[in-house]
Amino acid sequence: MLENLEKKHMTNDPSGLAIETSGLVKVFGETRAVDGVDLAVPSGTVYGVLGPNGAGKTTTVKMLATLLRPDGGEARIFGKDVVRDANAVRSRVSLTGQYASVDEDLTGTENLVLLGRLLGHKPAAARVRAAQLLEAFGLSEAAAKQVKNYSGGMRRRIDIAASILNTPDLLFLDEPTTGLDPRSRNQVWDIVRAVVAQGTTVLLTTQYLDEADQLASRIAVIDHGKVIAEGTKGELKASVGAGSVHLRLRDAAQRAEAVALLETALTGAQVQLEPDPVALTARVGNGDNGSGAAAQAAAALAELARADITVDNFSLGQPSLDEVFLALTDREAGAETQEAAA
Repeated sequence: MLENLEKKHMTNDPSGLAIETSGLVKVFGETRAVDGVDLAVPSGTVYGVLGPNGAGKTTTVKMLATLLRPDGGEARIFGKDVVRDANAVRSRVSLTGQYASVDEDLTGTENLVLLGRLLGHKPAAARVRAAQLLEAFGLSEAAAKQVKNYSGGMRRRIDIAASILNTPDLLFLDEPTTGLDPRSRNQVWDIVRAVVAQGTTVLLTTQYLDEADQLASRIAVIDHGKVIAEGTKGELKASVGAGSVHLRLRDAAQRAEAVALLETALTGAQVQLEPDPVALTARVGNGDNGSGAAAQAAAALAELARADITVDNFSLGQPSLDEVFLALTDREAGAETQEAAA
């Protein structure tokens, strides 16, 4: 459905980076919402920024999009400083925030035509571009309806369509799928992939681990205004252990004993109790003696068998991004903080 998106023909910074920050800082009163963030985002990719509420994700995006002035450090977009060259930066970026920015009393067509005119399109060209985007985003049948009558997924699509009326070199998507049902989220994901395929760089902030897993080629984890980890999905997963052992016991009464045995048998393991009373998950390291995750898991199963603890189901896999996040921050991605939301 996205054949009508425009192909980008852009001139990028010689470094190959769309975004480069060094020691970026933003302070609100006594709160350092962003506390020395360093980023290097390659052009033509989806870069994920992951973190709990109040971690500093939105504040970072607003500084990069020139909506907030940094209190310290530097940030460059395609080589242009966000403070000294703010107008040059604005000409190359677009931002879709957490809430719809279109006018709910206007129709889909009226919103896009109005924004097209504000961006300098002549009336006829604005109508053509609006029709192209409505078709590309699967909104043609709703083009004449007021946006207030759109579903949540349709609102997010019209919002992203508005952001790419003039196809940007860099698109900021700040938690674009919050509150959407799985079908609508998948539709937004398809749009993101299509936009990147046309040459646009996307910086995506999200609290959804699977969203970052699906879309981002590199991910930065931000907590308390700092980047606490950065890398590819594989690198982040490897950083918290060689694998995860998932067990289902036959007898829930034996779970406490199984936890004690696993913590002994699996070198450096952190055992997590699942909501299911017979389920356990343990992150497995490489072992002090260099033994691999599979060897440790086999030894742990043998210990459980010797203790007459029956395991009905067992699997060994790479840690999920959820487990990575819990290991790095000691709380879930969506958890609230006591700080002001940033």
